[in-house]
Amino acid sequence: MSAVRYHLLHDTLYRYTYPVSESRQMIRLTPRLLEHQRSLSHRLQIEPAPSRSENWIDSFGNPVRTIDLEASHEHLLIRAESWIELNPRPPLDVAQSPAWERVRDTLAYRAGRALAPELLAASAFCFESPNVRLKREFAAYALEVFTPGLPFLAGVQALMARIHREFTFDPKATDVATPVTRVFEQRRGVCQDLSHVMISCLRSIGLAARYVSGYLLTVPPPGKPRLIGADATHAWVSVFCPGLGWVDFDPTNNTTPALEHITVGWGRDFADVSPVRGVILGAGSHTLKISVTVVPESEFSLVYENGRAQPAA
Repeated sequence: MSAVRYHLLHDTLYRYTYPVSESRQMIRLTPRLLEHQRSLSHRLQIEPAPSRSENWIDSFGNPVRTIDLEASHEHLLIRAESWIELNPRPPLDVAQSPAWERVRDTLAYRAGRALAPELLAASAFCFESPNVRLKREFAAYALEVFTPGLPFLAGVQALMARIHREFTFDPKATDVATPVTRVFEQRRGVCQDLSHVMISCLRSIGLAARYVSGYLLTVPPPGKPRLIGADATHAWVSVFCPGLGWVDFDPTNNTTPALEHITVGWGRDFADVSPVRGVILGAGSHTLKISVTVVPESEFSLVYENGRAQPAA
């Protein structure tokens, strides 16, 4: 496999019933620089123009743009446009990973033991977080596939396959506030929910797992054109394996991400990597429209007939 390039367009449009007098927003829409992923270009377009803007890196290494709008406004458009190049990742042999109990014991806290920097960083992803719970039910579910002596990554792969098989993708079943315990009970949800369930299962048996936010290239039905704005943000899971580092798994699609997953950021769960989060003064109610388009380089001119992407209406 060779490198592939994608054009990425993500529009977030808020319309307010009454003017907003002041707004402060944190934006996490800049793709990360990784060994297998590089950004050829990236720009953020914000309307109306912010009074102040600041770029910084959060505690997980994610690029963040903070904006302040101090003039009255009735809408807010945040457009992220990028060209991304993905390279093949090293082949993954799950059978060659250490036994999962060894990974668990390596991450376990023991008084007086100094952890290597990478283990110390990974241990932060072993605990509860706002959208992830450590519970006996999750541990029991995981231990049905993590049999004694099973290679760690083989166990993660088996857990991913089980969640994919037993959970139904249903956009109407949950919202961003639905607890992971409810998702586990009803066996329904979206990529965010399935990732939270998988992370809860892994952390409940002492393993390190983090939430990854990004995009997934979708394939239109046979004979149908690729539609502008028809894609969406995506979420998957990354686990820490000593000696190998972090390895990604996508429970929604039962796959290990390769050349179709674009990584924007990661954290303990969705709360750490929400694409746009902030506060406003005024406005009454609002409507939100999100439009995402991921286009392979070879299709760019076909999708955008004039050769350039147009702002959201």
